[in-house]
Amino acid sequence: MEYDLIRKFQMECPICDEIHEIEMRTRIATTIIKGEEVKYKETYYFCSNCDEDENEFVNGKMQNENLMNARNAFRESHDLLTSNEIVAIRESYGLSQVDFARLLGWGEATISRYESKAIQDEAYDNILRIVKENPLAAYEYLQKNCDKFTAQKKFEIKDKIMENLDSFGREYLKRQALESEYVNYQDPCEANGNKNLDIDKLENIVSYFAEKIENLYKVKLMKMLWYADSLSFKTSHCSMTGLVYCHEPMGALPIGHYKIVGLENIKMQEEEGYEYTKYHFLPNNKLDKLCLSKDEIKILNRVINKFKSFSSADIVKYMHAETAYTETKDGEVIPFSLASEIRDF
Repeated sequence: MEYDLIRKFQMECPICDEIHEIEMRTRIATTIIKGEEVKYKETYYFCSNCDEDENEFVNGKMQNENLMNARNAFRESHDLLTSNEIVAIRESYGLSQVDFARLLGWGEATISRYESKAIQDEAYDNILRIVKENPLAAYEYLQKNCDKFTAQKKFEIKDKIMENLDSFGREYLKRQALESEYVNYQDPCEANGNKNLDIDKLENIVSYFAEKIENLYKVKLMKMLWYADSLSFKTSHCSMTGLVYCHEPMGALPIGHYKIVGLENIKMQEEEGYEYTKYHFLPNNKLDKLCLSKDEIKILNRVINKFKSFSSADIVKYMHAETAYTETKDGEVIPFSLASEIRDF
């Protein structure tokens, strides 16, 4: 069975009861959750001193993490929030697990279970998404369930909601402006890489690129987004961002690119160039990187390693030679089916 070696170290092996070198490994494993077969990343220890029938073991922490990975893989396959995403929503309001459950009018242990063991159903998932995307909804829940909090606690929660609401107003309008560009692409299709527009992921990818590349400007960024989405589609038949790219003179360019630049969570500063204004992108350390999976980060790193030293002109020239560009015309949407022709790097 294929595996990746994480590290080697000395420890007392619980199988052979000897102190020797142990390997920590990861592999893709399969389990059954709710009657469905689920593939997930499993971490385990390997003892080379033992026979083939019994040479692997895990500790309690590793076992819990493996179970969590399996459940999150199931969640992702059903378009449900992962446990990490639920934690991020709760923490955005500065709430404990119990207080977040009280706010929503749920049993006090509900959030704790969703962050560790249980898989939420679609109805609960929808409520969590609403609260995540709209602080006004959280305020309405606070009004409805205010009797579950002391006056001081209610004031603290309201203050945090108002803080979120201040940035939400600006961000909401800018997100709506970008989403309006994608009204014709609301269902997964070949144009969007079988994925609906995911602004959270888009913001995180831009920030990640900016963190790794000091001088990241718009032309180069837009090409790197296309390469990231195309590599993702090539490997998993699904893009990362749900952006739709068109054939333009400067290469692939996403629909609504000017509105992407204006998103509230994308940090950018304008710089005066020789003939035009340049958009310099910067990392946003306030974003939750947990929305990027390990496999997605690997793809982003491949793109970074390839193009980090490229100038804007270099990456445009490189992209012009891709089949996805030569097989489309000016103004046409570049179908992700052509991503299979992308050059390996």
